[in-house]
This record gives sequence, C-alpha cells and structure tokens, in this order.
Amino acid sequence: MADPFEKLKEQLALQEWPNVYMFKFIVENTPEKIALTTALFDETAEIALHPSKNGKFVSVSAKEMMMSVEAIMERYQKAQKIEGIISL
Repeated sequence: MADPFEKLKEQLALQEWPNVYMFKFIVENTPEKIALTTALFDETAEIALHPSKNGKFVSVSAKEMMMSVEAIMERYQKAQKIEGIISL
C-alpha cells in the first residue's frame, strides 16, 4: 500500500527546517476526541478549535515549530491512531 503522506513528504522536503508548520484535523465533537487530538501537540503549539456548523465535528488547527519533515510525519502517524480523525 502506498504511503498516504508521500506527496506531502515531497512538498515539505523542499522547505527549510526547523520551521513553523500548521496541522489541521477534523474530529468528532466529543471531549475524548478533542483531548486525544490536542494531546498530539506540546505546550508551545498554538491550538485553535472551530466547531462545525451543526456542532457534530471540530476542526483542530495547531501551529508548532517542527524540526524536520520526519517529525511532522511522526505526528501524522500518531494522529492516525485516533479513530475517525481526518487529516487535512
């Protein structure tokens, strides 16, 4: 199976690191899913939550200083363990 992040990896490799990177995820609007998603980031990250129009989902945006493309890929791999998460 192809790596779903291969194209992103190639695009990120063109940038200089360390750099600020914005992660965006959509999760179900439950305290558990929000907590699991925000726990992916450290205390230095700027995290913003935006509920969907009907309130069923929440968009989680997080800006964080990332050291390398590999560090970003690790974060996405951890996120994939959260059931129902959508990576944007």
